[in-house]
Amino acid sequence: MIVCAIDDLIFSIKVRTAAKAVNAEVYFERSADALLTTVLEKRPSLVIFDLNSQKLRPLEAIAALKQNPELASVRTLGYVSHVDTATIDAARAAGADQIMARSAFVAQLGDILTNA
Repeated sequence: MIVCAIDDLIFSIKVRTAAKAVNAEVYFERSADALLTTVLEKRPSLVIFDLNSQKLRPLEAIAALKQNPELASVRTLGYVSHVDTATIDAARAAGADQIMARSAFVAQLGDILTNA
């Protein structure tokens, strides 16, 4: 099970399509306030974040996940524009396990979902 904190329609479709192709179970959370509850309930092997989402507040969510002893071991992956170094640095500081450029994320999506 993979939880996706993605509110961008294009990337949501890409993830759904790739998940279907590799038979991966994905759940999309579109509420920043409900994300931690969803992760507690579903216990995913991976949470994928669109680090540029304003609505889902990914940096706050990553920090909250990593500070919660029950959730700290849940793997987090964020994708972002490769030129957005401020967000990349902030995601690292928040505790993101892996940060990828958007293009690399899309290119490797099947493998990411298969190996989650």
